[in-house]
Amino acid sequence: MQITQTKQEDLKREFTVTMTAEEIDAKINERLQELGKTVKMPGFRPGKIPLNLLKSKYGKSVMGEVLESAVNDSTMKAINENSLRPAMRPKIEVKTFDEAKGLEYTMAIELLPEIKVMDLASIKLEKLESKPEKKEVTEALERIAKANKASEKVEEVRPAKTGDILVIDFDGTVNGAPFPGMKGNDHQLELGSKSFIDTFEEQLVGAKVGEHRTVAVTFPADYGHAQLQGVKAVFEVDVKELREAAVPKIDEEFAKKLGFEDLSKIEEVVEKQIQNEYDQLSRMNLKRALLDTLDENHSFDVPGGMVDAEFQGIWAQVKGHTHDHDHEDPNHVHGPDCNHEAEGTDEEKAEYKGIAERRVKLGLVLAEIGRINKVEVTNQELQQAVINEARRYPGKEREVFEYYQQNPQALEAVKAPIYEDKVVDFILERSTIANRQVPIEDLTKASEQEPPKKAASDAKGKKK
Repeated sequence: MQITQTKQEDLKREFTVTMTAEEIDAKINERLQELGKTVKMPGFRPGKIPLNLLKSKYGKSVMGEVLESAVNDSTMKAINENSLRPAMRPKIEVKTFDEAKGLEYTMAIELLPEIKVMDLASIKLEKLESKPEKKEVTEALERIAKANKASEKVEEVRPAKTGDILVIDFDGTVNGAPFPGMKGNDHQLELGSKSFIDTFEEQLVGAKVGEHRTVAVTFPADYGHAQLQGVKAVFEVDVKELREAAVPKIDEEFAKKLGFEDLSKIEEVVEKQIQNEYDQLSRMNLKRALLDTLDENHSFDVPGGMVDAEFQGIWAQVKGHTHDHDHEDPNHVHGPDCNHEAEGTDEEKAEYKGIAERRVKLGLVLAEIGRINKVEVTNQELQQAVINEARRYPGKEREVFEYYQQNPQALEAVKAPIYEDKVVDFILERSTIANRQVPIEDLTKASEQEPPKKAASDAKGKKK
């Protein structure tokens, strides 16, 4: 095997790798001998099949394996012998691969830059903090009370109005024929809740107890049941009872109905939840300030391939090319139908290219700080993250666990934000932070500020 460097500039290296026909033949024979230990051939015991017979039957089929193995081995050799730190998977272009001619391919490697990390102890930041006021706790309790409102029967004979609750029997038909799921008894329907389709609820406004109404509706074109999409239906409705929504009084009884010892305990829990939200907002602002500081104090060339990949992900989100994938999935691969370059002005692209460059730069800085300080994500932390993810899908936890076991790339996507947060915490522990209490309005305003031009408010750095 011969590895020749053909290009060296900035963060790019290119090599030409050649293997003679004899070397390729040796690798084929080696693979065939391994195969001969397990395959069966009439008249021969496993492991005793002559090499020439194995080659005539399996020689062509192992060529692909040999090529992959040869490329992987020689690529790792080139990287290790030259002490290279690739930023991305090397780009391989096979020029020749033939038993008679051997192997020749080119390998283009983009390298991680050398980063001189700033003195972390010199970082000075201000952390804005807020505490919930009594009125915010009261407002939250009022929202909880509204969400737990009950209903009381209306004895007065009067027409139903928006906000009332009707107890109804209904029976629906499509073209005069019944349809599964379109019949119900003693159903409590809040008028104006939009829980029924089209104008169903509006057509019951003004109805009285004991009244029968015929309600005609049209199912929406995107309705969940394909057979009902855009279809007209008729419902025969009997109004059996009129009820009024009643928001419970916020008192000791209300607290006990929700499972708390007393009113002070639920107030304590609500205040703590609000404080947690404020603390998350505070950390987000502090992290943004830290990333701005890291951005300002580090200057180096970033790998173009990483910037291009990050830009494509951002551009896909901006232009709506989601293909039903999670917008935040950093591993989404865009297919040939994604013609991102055909849309948007040059100014827009330049701006988002700047955002991509900042994200990559910050990701590399965080990764380097984590690397030299041996920051690691433990198996326990990763397992807990997967468990938390599985909890989002009740009844399908097993499938979620199996998915992450079988998809290392997906597991890495779960690991990346944990690693980033650990590196950020590591830096903050060594920084000088001045805490300042501010009203929640100021904390919220700070979080809504636009990041610097051509800059992003977060880094999607991954451990290298």
